[in-house]
Amino acid sequence: MLFEERAKLIIEQLEEKNTVSNKELIKLLNVSEATIRRDLDVLEEEGILNRVHGGAVLKKIEVKEDTAEEKFVSRIKEKKQIAKIASILVEEKDFIFLDAGTTTFELIPYLQDKNITVVTNGLMHLEELMKYNINSYLIGGYIKKSTKALVGSIALNNLKAVNFSKAFIGINGIDSKYGFTTPDVEEANIKIKAIENSLKAYILADESKFGKVYFSKIAELDQGTIITNDRSKVSDEIKKKAKILGV
Repeated sequence: MLFEERAKLIIEQLEEKNTVSNKELIKLLNVSEATIRRDLDVLEEEGILNRVHGGAVLKKIEVKEDTAEEKFVSRIKEKKQIAKIASILVEEKDFIFLDAGTTTFELIPYLQDKNITVVTNGLMHLEELMKYNINSYLIGGYIKKSTKALVGSIALNNLKAVNFSKAFIGINGIDSKYGFTTPDVEEANIKIKAIENSLKAYILADESKFGKVYFSKIAELDQGTIITNDRSKVSDEIKKKAKILGV
C-alpha cells in the first residue's frame, strides 16, 4: 500500500474518532510500527494531526478558553515551576511587560526585592504587584471579564508608547506550523505589540499548550523563547524551530 493510500485511511480514522492509536493503525493497515511512525511524522509536518504518546489526534482550531478562575486551579505546580525559571532571567533595572494570565501571575512573588519596573495588562496582577512593592504601571483599556485582561484600542495605544527589556507572555497554543496562538483577537494584538516592543520575549507555557492551535496568531516560534516545565514532552518539530528553556 502506498503512503498516499495509508494517509487517506489514517485521516478517515481521525475524522471519525478524533484520536487513534498506533496499534489500531498497525492492525488496520497491516504495516510495521516503524512505518506508522514515519507516516504520522509526515502528516504532523503537513499540519494534519498532532502526535501524542502511542498515537495521534486530529488537528483542529480550538475555540474554548477557560476563565481566569478555572485557570487558577489548573496545573498550579507546573505554573510555579515555569515562573521560577522565568524569574532567573529578570535582571536589575529591567523594564518588563507582564502579560495577563495565571502563569505570568505566578511570576510576581519571585520579582520582590528586584529593582525593576513592570507594565501589565493583567487586572488581577495589580494587587499582587502592590503586595510585593514592585514598581508597576497598569495600562488602561477595556476589561475582558473572563480573563481579567485589559484589551482594545486604548490598551494598544498605551503600549505603543513604551519599550521593554523583556516581555513575559502567556499563551494558549504552540504548534510547529502555526506558531503561537490565542483565541481572542483583542488579546492577541496586545501580545503582538508587547513582543514587538521588547528586546527579548519569553513565552510561558506548560505542556498542555503544545500541539494546540487557536484562531489568532501571535508570532512565529522563532520570535520568542519558550519557558516550559518539561522539555522532554515538547515535539522534535517544535524543538527544531524554537529556543526552549525548562526542566
